[in-house]
Amino acid sequence: MTTACIALPELERYLAKAADLLRGSVDQADFKAYIFPLMFFKRINDVYLEEFAQALEESGGDHEFAAFAENHRFAIPEGNLWADVRSHSENIGTALRTAFREIEKANPETLYGIFGNANWTNKDKLPDRKLADLIEHFSTKVLSNAAVAPDVFGNAYEYLIKRFADQSNKKAGEYYTPRSVVSLLISILNPAEGDSIYDPACGTGGMLIEVIEHVKSVGGSPKTLWGKLYGQEKVLGTSSRRRGAAAGRRG
Repeated sequence: MTTACIALPELERYLAKAADLLRGSVDQADFKAYIFPLMFFKRINDVYLEEFAQALEESGGDHEFAAFAENHRFAIPEGNLWADVRSHSENIGTALRTAFREIEKANPETLYGIFGNANWTNKDKLPDRKLADLIEHFSTKVLSNAAVAPDVFGNAYEYLIKRFADQSNKKAGEYYTPRSVVSLLISILNPAEGDSIYDPACGTGGMLIEVIEHVKSVGGSPKTLWGKLYGQEKVLGTSSRRRGAAAGRRG
């Protein structure tokens, strides 16, 4: 069974609709604290299921083999898949918070902190009905690698950053550098296979990811950059979103 690819404009509308569902419950300045975790959770979940299906096919239907950690970029502990949270009709915020923490604990080197610390259990702000609507909306599309290419997912993430910044009358420069500026800098830098690259104010890591794309575009192997890309970020919230963006972009 093939999965239809989602183009960037469609993905942007889908994510914008999710943010619109929060209106009246959450301040616009806080939208990102709720939308980004759900976006990352859905992406991680759908990529995990995609990898499981691929391993299942390769092994001739061996479910135990398909669940091996070696077949997955990230681990999702039993009972913490998107479908598990979706099955809840009450205390949905608690179910989400539990899934987030369990996934972070299972992936301490790569996903720790990516879901932030929003108060998902405040039913005055986010009643079960509102969270159920959000989850059902996110459930309408598959965010696997086959459906959403890593670069498309990353571009949609940057779109949300700018949208949230515009709506809250704040600048988005704390989180990312405009793509045109990144492209110019990378063209000047012209990184090659095996180079070590350091970004002292990396935000969500878009510059370092663009280095990988540049090396690929000139026929180089991005594997030669493993362990040689370094980023530093002072703002902890931005740092956690950087890990989330990188997780979503890993193809």
